Amino acid sequence: VQLQASGGGLVQAGGSLRLSCAASGRTFAMGWFRQGPGKEREVVAVFSWRHGLTNYADPVKGRFTISGDNAKNTVYLQMSSLKPEDTAVYYCASGSYSYLTSGRSDYWGQGTLVTVSS
Repeated sequence: VQLQASGGGLVQAGGSLRLSCAASGRTFAMGWFRQGPGKEREVVAVFSWRHGLTNYADPVKGRFTISGDNAKNTVYLQMSSLKPEDTAVYYCASGSYSYLTSGRSDYWGQGTLVTVSS
């Protein structure tokens, strides 16, 4: 499976951005990870195609929403109330729901940079 991510950019604190990740084929689940400056990569949100289940990391709960478009094999991450600490390279990933929620993936898209200015 090939993953194509897009939608990063520069935004002021409190603003919003939407990331998109298009998959070349159907997967069990897709998710977004991020790696901030000097930090390890962490899972942000995961979406299950079969059951519509979602899972969010605590720092983004209530601010980020992950969703999927079946017809387009595309997952979106709507990010609102952005904070400077959300600054990171965001990566989309695919795999099983449990694998992704545990913070792992075997399939990665290219990263897209999100910069939140204070």
